[in-house]
Amino acid sequence: MRPIGIDLFAGAGGLSLGFEQAGFDVVGAVEIDPIHAAVHKFNFPDCAVLPRSVVGLTGAAIREAAGIGDRQVDIVFGGAPCQGFSLIGQRVLDDPRNSLVREFVRIVGELQASYFVFENVKGLTVGSHRAFLDELIAAFDAIGYNVLLPWQVLDAADYGTPQHRERLFLYGARKGLPMPAYPAKATSPADNDWRPQPKGPTCEDALGDLPDADGFDALLTTDEVLPGKWREPSAYAREMRCLANDAWHFGHVREWNPAVLTSSARTDHTDISRRRFAATVPGEVEPISRFFKLSGTGLSNTLRAGTDAARGAFTSPRPIHYALPRCVTVREMARLHGFPDWFRFHTTKWHGARQIGNSVPPPLGRAVAGALMKALGIEPVRTVGKISLGDPTLIRMDMSEASAYFGIEKPIGRRDRKSGALKRSQREVEAQRHISRAEAAPAGD
Repeated sequence: MRPIGIDLFAGAGGLSLGFEQAGFDVVGAVEIDPIHAAVHKFNFPDCAVLPRSVVGLTGAAIREAAGIGDRQVDIVFGGAPCQGFSLIGQRVLDDPRNSLVREFVRIVGELQASYFVFENVKGLTVGSHRAFLDELIAAFDAIGYNVLLPWQVLDAADYGTPQHRERLFLYGARKGLPMPAYPAKATSPADNDWRPQPKGPTCEDALGDLPDADGFDALLTTDEVLPGKWREPSAYAREMRCLANDAWHFGHVREWNPAVLTSSARTDHTDISRRRFAATVPGEVEPISRFFKLSGTGLSNTLRAGTDAARGAFTSPRPIHYALPRCVTVREMARLHGFPDWFRFHTTKWHGARQIGNSVPPPLGRAVAGALMKALGIEPVRTVGKISLGDPTLIRMDMSEASAYFGIEKPIGRRDRKSGALKRSQREVEAQRHISRAEAAPAGD
């Protein structure tokens, strides 16, 4: 029987996928944004999705939704947003802005999980934010958990991802259980045999085989097309296209059509923009738009999510393609993030890009989860058979439709089209605090 995990603040499911690929079954995922929850449900149809806040959510409710009864929960993981600012005369965890972190600690304790992984921005490790980590470790100690020290900031580029993305990971173990070790960097093909070279995949390795979205007019109105011809894939691209059984690692094989190019809605750039993009040197920033241009022989910059509806609903700029005069598509972002091609995102560029920018790259998540598997003393096993992906309407829903699907009140702030004013309910105030984990945490990611 495979070990089981619960994903809190799940988003579209980057960590869920990494843990699944390492040999865990993610049986429950909590995500307050209905659009992200719907995408998670599409990609993980057998996982119970709880489309709500963690505030007031009990461990018993999670167990009931996941249908696991009294079974031992092996791991709870997630990236609870926090401010982490040190306040004079006040404990950091008592700051209302950090209430979601306290909820993470509470739920770990209520589920009596064997282990937990707390993921966040690297900025929490420096300056006054260190007080936050000290209090967090003490809070876990009080409920019976040890934290692996010293903590580490891991770069996704060291674990087979063609992108620099640094995140803090805290490992915790219930007292009396063996503590995991941080995963060793994948520095040679022997460590991770799909890597095309010891230094890891490049942007060209990630994107070079993909058909050019600009060659298909249909992608101006949809996000998928049957291109007919694909370029020769690198070893990394073969991994993303799941062209060999090993590409699934220890995850559940999905039924999907690898001939279809998905998540590839076009951006209709002006001719002036295209000329500027073409003239920009790879690895540098285009001076007018301030967009970064990828280098085919290098790594992507950190892909970010942008701001949520409460802060203007701006998506962080997608980088410029290293060889084409346009910004990369959502699928190309996904490749740079380590998501395989079967994994779908919301069909709009805005939501799709945010779902990737807010997620942990799956190869990094897989490495983190693999270390826990070793601590558990479990040899991961490959699954038998295939599972179907969810209803395709899940990845096309707008906020109202997704809320109605889950039977919940729409939690996300919405702009009035006439006045631009943001309409917010009392519940939305709490929701906005952690819709975008990257923006809710201190700078430094």
